[in-house]
Formats: sequence, structure tokens, C-alpha cells
Amino acid sequence: MILIPAIDLKQGQCVRLRQGRMDETTVFSDDPVAMAGKWVAQGCQRLHLVDLDGAFEGSPVNADVIEEITAAFPDLLIQVGGGIRTVDTVEAYLAAGVNYVIIGTQAVKKPEFITELCAEFPGNVIVGIDAKNGIVAVQGWTEDSDQSAEHLALRFEDQGVSAIVYTDINRDGMMQGVNLEATRQLAESVSIPVIASGGVTDMRDIKALNSVKHAGIEGAIIGRALYERTINLKKAQRYIDEH
Repeated sequence: MILIPAIDLKQGQCVRLRQGRMDETTVFSDDPVAMAGKWVAQGCQRLHLVDLDGAFEGSPVNADVIEEITAAFPDLLIQVGGGIRTVDTVEAYLAAGVNYVIIGTQAVKKPEFITELCAEFPGNVIVGIDAKNGIVAVQGWTEDSDQSAEHLALRFEDQGVSAIVYTDINRDGMMQGVNLEATRQLAESVSIPVIASGGVTDMRDIKALNSVKHAGIEGAIIGRALYERTINLKKAQRYIDEH
């Protein structure tokens, strides 16, 4: 299991939201490239970038910043989500050096889009499942769907999806602990590797996730806990590697 620092982009700045609400924003840096460098210096193997403006607009808004990060760290695995709704957007990101695109809203509204992407870009597609009380939300988490997280995940079981990023919206940015049970249950229900997201707060969460990683949890995205220094990336990854 690897730990994946998150850089959420809003108007070119590195921010964190609470439960995805754009009016609950904390700005941590106005230099996302430097922030990426900080995590790389601490041993980051993979980076999670979210275009928050793009998620609400439905098309990329912070693509220039993302390209600056990929150019600065060409050997770093980078996954990007937020506003990716077309094949052209996927092509542009992959051409810019992004390794994985995360598809959330379109996975719910146009599941055949995932099938198309997996066929055209094998190994580069991640499905983002963002759930509130087990029900998937879309459009930057502003709309609830009628699907459960598990039902949606099973829809893509044989499509060639590289991973599922599973986010518990209620816990995202709240520093209240990861939803271990829901994450484990989802990982056990599908053969697709799961990346945990939302609420990872301190070493207790790291140890808890590590204890069930055999269920199919291949990574954990960490945001606010890194910025508020309740988790040390290098020490936490070392713990996982040794256990």
C-alpha cells in the first residue's frame, strides 16, 4: 500500500475543502509546484491532483498548473481528477505526462464512457467513487445519484479499470478518521484495487488501513493531515513498508 499526497487546485492555489464545499476552503499554498516538490522530497511515489474548479465547471480549469507539475517531476506517477468528461481531455492530460485520469461524474452518467476510455487508454483509467452515506454523488459532489458505491464499482468489474478511488464525502477534509469498514467492504466486493480517500487523520488510520490492505486496498490519499502535520509522509510510508 502506498500513501498518495493530495494537491487540490482552486484558482491555481493549493487548497483543502471540508466535505467538498467550495465555501469551506483553506489555502495552504499559492505554489502547487513547490508543494509537489515538498512531497517528492519526503519520498512520495504518486501524487493525487484534483482540479476543483474543473469538477464544478465540467471541463479543465487548472490544466496549466497540472502540466507544470508533470513537467517538473517527469518520473513521478500522477493521477488527476476533476472535470474530465471527454476523450480529448484525457488525451491532453496523458500527452502532458499524467499517468492516470480519474473519472467520477461520467462514470455514473455515461458508464459507456469508461468502457470507451479503457479500450483506448488501457491502464490509464481510474474510476472515482465519491459516496455520502453509501450513495454516490456527482457534479463536484453537488448531486446525489441513485446508485450505491458497491453497485457502481461492480459495473466496471471487467472493463480494465486500473483502480477505484473511494472517497467518503462525510469525512473528507474533516480530520475525523477514515471510514475503514466501508472501504474494506468495497475492496472485498470487487477485484479492482481500491484507493482509500477521505478522513485519513493520523497514524491510527494508517495502521488500520494497513491491517486490511490484503482486502485489495492498494493506496490511501492523504490531504489535510499532511498539511496540518498530523501525519509525517516519510514515517508513515516506512511503517507500511515494514509491516
